[in-house]
Amino acid sequence: MSNPLIQAFFVGRAVAEVINERVEHAVTDALSEVAKLDAELKEQLHQFTEEVIERANRAADNDVTATSPTTPSHAETPDVQTNIDELRAEIALLRTELQNYRSQI
Repeated sequence: MSNPLIQAFFVGRAVAEVINERVEHAVTDALSEVAKLDAELKEQLHQFTEEVIERANRAADNDVTATSPTTPSHAETPDVQTNIDELRAEIALLRTELQNYRSQI
């Protein structure tokens, strides 16, 4: 390669190829991390939801057992239903926040 113009062309092409490969690798790694984060967030939301439902069920069972060992009275039903409605509202809020977070990524 005695011609500097040809040598510059090949050097430029090699630089472009190396940059392209490194950018491709970086983007792939970044997308992998985002996918991993998304999966972790889904798992945490799932665990949170299960824990909330389990606690609500436990509290409802304790409330029913403390008041009447056989059947719940009608006075307890609105409180339990209110708790369930509040938990559903909180879960909906968390889902909205999670969707907002995902849309920012």
